[in-house]
Amino acid sequence: MAPTPDPHELRDALQAVHPWLIDATQATPPRPAIAHAVRLSVTYLSHLAPGHAVEVRVPPFAATQCIAGPRHTRGTPPNVVETDPATWLRLVTGLDTITDNPAVTSSGTRAGEVADWLPLVRL
Repeated sequence: MAPTPDPHELRDALQAVHPWLIDATQATPPRPAIAHAVRLSVTYLSHLAPGHAVEVRVPPFAATQCIAGPRHTRGTPPNVVETDPATWLRLVTGLDTITDNPAVTSSGTRAGEVADWLPLVRL
């Protein structure tokens, strides 16, 4: 198992992209900054909600399995939440919600449980 992500490092990574998240007219942060914030937040979610019942995908930067329940091993997972990096980071910081969000694709009866773990960090 990977070490638990440092919550201070996660907060710092999210603060680096926060101006862009609250104002789309701001310059897009460098790709490595966005990737770092996405990867840390996805890893942090998997540590807070360990398990294999739901797969969270934030292409092209990260994917993880989380939420306690049956392990998925082959083919397309039965419970998936997928969104773009900007939307994911807005969900993680509480600037947006997963419910009825047109930028979030979810499938499966357990996918909605990801919302129970968000936001991860309020800025």
